[in-house]
Amino acid sequence: MVTLSAFADEISSDLHEQLDVLESTGVRHLEFRGVWHKNVMDLTDEELARVRSVLCARGFNVSAIGSPIGKIRMTDDFGHHLNQLNRAMDVAQYFGTKYIRIFSFFIPRGHAAKDYRNEVLRRLQEFVHRAQTAGVVLLHENEKGIYGDIPERCVDIFSSCPSPHLRAAFDPANFVQCGVRPYTEAFAALEAQIEYVHIKDALLENKRVVPPGEGNGELRDVLSALFAKGYDGFLSIEPHLAQAKTFSGFSGPEMFRVAADALKDMLAELHQIWR
Repeated sequence: MVTLSAFADEISSDLHEQLDVLESTGVRHLEFRGVWHKNVMDLTDEELARVRSVLCARGFNVSAIGSPIGKIRMTDDFGHHLNQLNRAMDVAQYFGTKYIRIFSFFIPRGHAAKDYRNEVLRRLQEFVHRAQTAGVVLLHENEKGIYGDIPERCVDIFSSCPSPHLRAAFDPANFVQCGVRPYTEAFAALEAQIEYVHIKDALLENKRVVPPGEGNGELRDVLSALFAKGYDGFLSIEPHLAQAKTFSGFSGPEMFRVAADALKDMLAELHQIWR
């Protein structure tokens, strides 16, 4: 049985409003990316303690840390970024989740991804080594513009860094925005690596993000195939319906509900088919 989660900072910067809306949609987990206009990696120990106290009091859990680890240019300081990974692992353990969302570095404009392959893989192997030591699982998201943004390079990452501590966070909309049909052209190649799914949809024609099921993300096909193989992990709602930025997205309470309802309707439809 799948579990619904969400990027609650897409609802509001206020923690209580985030949880109120999640509660109203029946979602009891969040992929913790930000609160109070701050990224999770920028929160102090005291602020993290406040968040955990509220979550515990209201009966919510964290499905993953929605970190920006790996979301830097290849020319940025990697040493500092390694320290950020250590912090993310501490935060994950503090909130009782084994999952940390990561990326595989932005390729400089005008450069070929293959020219950075060896360095990307070296960095990811260092990430994996640290994850193994800490006992956490890194979830690589196929973000547009990074090394692993298309299926072939995602496969390259997982075959070059084989480990149960590096798995895929499958994001259909991100593939669409790279001109890839997620189920038709990506799912089979990555099926064995998928451990987490972002629920976001987009149109091939103009790359615009739309509610789940209204775009070319082939979400019904993806979910149906996952259910056929017994997938029982998280489906994390990341609508991006009002605004999409490099390090965050925003939908607002009402548009978040639109996305959550669309997903629940889709799941009910698929449940009837599987019955």
